[in-house]
Amino acid sequence: MTTNWLAPAKINLFLHVTGRRSDGYHTLQTVYQFINLCDVLQFSVREDNDVQLISKFDEVPPEDNLVIKAARALQAQSGTRSGADITLTKSIPTGGGLGGGSSDAATTLVALNEFWRLGLSIKELAEIGVSVSADVPVFVYGQASWAEGIGDKLTPVAPKEPWYLVVCPQVQISTAALFNLPELTRNTSPITIRDFMDGRTTNVFEPIVVARYPQVRAALEWLSHNNRGQRAKMSGTGSCVFTPCETEEEAQALNEKLPESMTGYVVKGHNASPLYDFSG
Repeated sequence: MTTNWLAPAKINLFLHVTGRRSDGYHTLQTVYQFINLCDVLQFSVREDNDVQLISKFDEVPPEDNLVIKAARALQAQSGTRSGADITLTKSIPTGGGLGGGSSDAATTLVALNEFWRLGLSIKELAEIGVSVSADVPVFVYGQASWAEGIGDKLTPVAPKEPWYLVVCPQVQISTAALFNLPELTRNTSPITIRDFMDGRTTNVFEPIVVARYPQVRAALEWLSHNNRGQRAKMSGTGSCVFTPCETEEEAQALNEKLPESMTGYVVKGHNASPLYDFSG
């Protein structure tokens, strides 16, 4: 059986780091929202337990791809003897803070749970997913969420769902490297969801990234200057930045003015993941 499944990107509407655990993981607060920029995965069940990834995406070796890691983790947890051929078509840029790898892993867990007839709950899939990457659970649950812990303690929220112009400078940023920088603010005071709704938030990585990557600074400044003074934000640890627009047409018009050094995506914010809107 072969079928198609979407793996949507996310944006972080803010990102605070509140501490660092003894195991080296950082604790944070953020809000995840999905956008309709999606990778596409196809699955074909194998009778042996081999898992093969078929993709033109070669920036990450197959054995390090979170799709393979997720499938192997699901096999180990469930004890299934089934395997799969998985075709991955990438649209989400790598190293942009949009969560493409984690979303691919989550879609793999959800799809293979169905095709392998494992009967695991969403909660069980999320618990497997966090062992693959901290961002996987939000994609498994498929709801825009207020996140705490290492990003795995989730509370559904319903922020506005505007159109966005997401801009990707021609640079990739290592999340792991940024988390290890000594100047990272790791003691941001915890806030409430009401604080978020009132706009009392920031992205603690943004000043660090802007200081190191002039391409990101240029994208933020260009968006803020050209979108009626509307402040642009960086998603996650970057490099992608975004700004809300009132209509799709407004976002398209802004995108058409982008400098050639930047790639733009006109997308819609979604509080319910496109993963569960489309399959088959």
